[in-house]
Amino acid sequence: MADTTDYKKGSTRYEGHRGEEKAAAFLERNGVRIVTRNFRCRTGEIDIIGLDGNTTVFFEVKCRKDSGSGMPYEAVGIRKQRRICMASDYYRMKARLAEDREFRFDVISIIGDEISWYKNAFGYIR
Repeated sequence: MADTTDYKKGSTRYEGHRGEEKAAAFLERNGVRIVTRNFRCRTGEIDIIGLDGNTTVFFEVKCRKDSGSGMPYEAVGIRKQRRICMASDYYRMKARLAEDREFRFDVISIIGDEISWYKNAFGYIR
C-alpha cells in the first residue's frame, strides 16, 4: 500500500490517502476490524473493508477541506455506488464469504478534522 510520501503533498491523491488513514484509525477506535484497504479489481475499488461485529462493511471514504463545494458524502452518486457494489461482489466471491453473510455499504465523510460515519449509506445495486 502506498504511503503519503508516494504522493505530492497537497495533491488530491495525497489528501485522499491522508483521509483514508484518518478514517481507518477512526473506525478501529470505534470497534471495526479492518480486513483490507484499497481493494481494487476490474470493476472498481473499495477504500476500506472491515468487520463491524459479524457484518462485512464496504467503506467509501470522501474528504473535503471545507463544505464550500458540498458535503463529502454527496460525492457518492449512483454510478459510484454501482461500482462499489460490483467490486463488493468480486471481493465476496474471492474471499469465499457465505452468500447469507451480512454486508452493508457505509460512507465515511471527512471535513477537515471532523469525521462522520454514515451506516447503511446506500443499498446494494445490481
